Amino acid sequence: MSLNKNKFFFFFSFFTLLILNIQAQEEEQKDSILTQDLNEVVVTATRTVRQLSSLPLPVTLIPQSQLEQTGVTRLNEILAEQTGIIMTADATVGGGEGVQIQGIASDYVLVLIDGVPVVGRSSGNLDLSRFAIGNIKQIEVVKGPSSSLFGSEALGGVINIITEKPSSEKISGQLSHQISTFNNHNSNLSFNQRKKKFGYSLFVDRLSTDGFDLTSSDNSQTVNAFSNYTVNGRLFFEPSKKISVFASGRYFYQDFDIAPSTSTEQDANALIRIDHNASPKTNLQYELYYTNYITDEEAIDLNTDTILLANDFNQKLFRPEVRLNQKFGAHNLLTIGVGLNFETLERTLFADNVSFESQYGYIQYDFKPLSKLNVILGGRFDNHSEYNSQLSPKLSARYQLSPDVAIKGSVGSGFKAPDFRQLYLDFTNASGGGYSVFGKEVELAGIQRLQENNEIANLAVDTSELGERLNAESSVGYNFGLQLKKGSFTTDLNVFRNAFKNLIDTRILAAKTNGQNVFGYINRESVYTQGIEAELKYNGFKSLNLIGGYQLLFAYDKNKQDEIENGEVFARDPATLETVRLESNQYFGLENRSRHTFNFKAFYKIPAWNANANLRVIYRSKFGLTDRNGNTILDDFDNSFVKGYALMNFSFGKTFFKHYQLQFGANNLLNFKGSNPLASQDSEVLINPGIQLFTRLNIQF
Repeated sequence: MSLNKNKFFFFFSFFTLLILNIQAQEEEQKDSILTQDLNEVVVTATRTVRQLSSLPLPVTLIPQSQLEQTGVTRLNEILAEQTGIIMTADATVGGGEGVQIQGIASDYVLVLIDGVPVVGRSSGNLDLSRFAIGNIKQIEVVKGPSSSLFGSEALGGVINIITEKPSSEKISGQLSHQISTFNNHNSNLSFNQRKKKFGYSLFVDRLSTDGFDLTSSDNSQTVNAFSNYTVNGRLFFEPSKKISVFASGRYFYQDFDIAPSTSTEQDANALIRIDHNASPKTNLQYELYYTNYITDEEAIDLNTDTILLANDFNQKLFRPEVRLNQKFGAHNLLTIGVGLNFETLERTLFADNVSFESQYGYIQYDFKPLSKLNVILGGRFDNHSEYNSQLSPKLSARYQLSPDVAIKGSVGSGFKAPDFRQLYLDFTNASGGGYSVFGKEVELAGIQRLQENNEIANLAVDTSELGERLNAESSVGYNFGLQLKKGSFTTDLNVFRNAFKNLIDTRILAAKTNGQNVFGYINRESVYTQGIEAELKYNGFKSLNLIGGYQLLFAYDKNKQDEIENGEVFARDPATLETVRLESNQYFGLENRSRHTFNFKAFYKIPAWNANANLRVIYRSKFGLTDRNGNTILDDFDNSFVKGYALMNFSFGKTFFKHYQLQFGANNLLNFKGSNPLASQDSEVLINPGIQLFTRLNIQF
């Protein structure tokens, strides 16, 4: 483990002793923060309101209280602390973090805001750091295939950001400002009001930073200075008891300080949703949604003022949808939905503008054939203008063995064709340190162009592999879980397996002379991820809540396993310099997957001080970045492994005069920096920029 163990245990022990000592002196009081709440409900897993504890699917719920106590400001920061979720930079450090769930890459995880999708995967990931969380009510994460409700982009899971709904007749809200390391400033203002049949809310957020550098050997920064703004407004109207209207608009703008080059990003969306309760058993929902994501990048040579790269990206999605929820008795609910997708993409890096449309319909029946058995059966059909029609069925069930024990399981399938980015992208990021991403159809020409410009330090793949055909993919996902509630303990155990055919994954094609990498796409002919997730919650202390989570993950290319078993794969032993036949136990698995991940969270409320404190620890075991010895797999002889490491985050907040809260803390408290194994011998590239201190003032009104 690449961290100072003495420091780790010192901070851990000190914090534990401190909170237990204070807890022993305070009066008997039950902490409301993170206590198991039987009324916690989620909407993403079934598209209907369901109690969290009754769902037959693996779901993570992050409540507003946890967001406020941790002091995080962006979506990627809070997701990184959850069980079975890994933040990965598929397009190198600084390229924007995406999310990996159950070993499945971010391309297959659908991100929603209030139930509708966001777009903008211009450089590989949907960068989750662009989503401010100051006005969020809760975050719901559904693990495993969800294509039966949300389509092909949800093969690996769904993340739904649910914004807060106004409830007070008086104007209420908050104003806050946070200062942290790297001259990072985050300010936001939110207010809302509910007046009889009408309600509204407004959220404004600004973030700016000087960025940071992970490579000391060059003059450029890994993440350049930038500023961004988020504005989100929502309206609620209930003209009658049977009809309610919700309308929202969101606008995001980001500008990197890289003059004379430019890099800007815009994200706008608008939604109107009408709920019609035609009868006590019949509900109709009419939804109209539009979103537009735009980037404008221009890289200019400082010496010659020559334009090195011009990259404009303009993606639009328009989607109408109608849903019917029909109750049959107290526990049976039928959901039917139909909709249309119209999408266009204009991009400088594509030879032509592209567009497509699709029609889809889905049906789901949520019923209880027995008093202790809940079954959800559903499926979705997509008819795409460019690809073959696809059917995505799913079956889930939960059985209550006893008042304390329940078992649950699900199986679902899906289909996903390569998108235009994976085929035709030709991208070099001027703002993120100069990494490149090439689609399969253009990667050979892209590599040759970089070689001609002397920008390639070494190739990670054989040139014969460049430009090979990229095929469509399909998958089947299985989840089987056990839930135990006994007194103050809640335990969730989930065993999962996701089997892919022709999985489209990212890989490193080459290392560049500036310390960055060139990324491309590859089919894994037969790939699977499988493992175990376990989470334990304990709220038996008066004001202390403990949460621990662990994931064991195996992610392999099945065809490569067969080749190894047949004695067809060889590697060079760096110790003896001899070529040896590879054994099965020497095959590590797919890139960027850790065998073990662990998280621990302790939330403590100190009533005597009107304060709260929390400690969060994340551990990730070693993982490999790419094959370096030429046998096309990641094995124990490769020298591209990042050593296991832990990050410790801490925050403390105290409220003054009821409406003023001062908070301070540290992310990466142990100042872990690490080392990127792909760096050249005469340079060092870090994994993490180090400790990040912050303080925040929040005023409620």
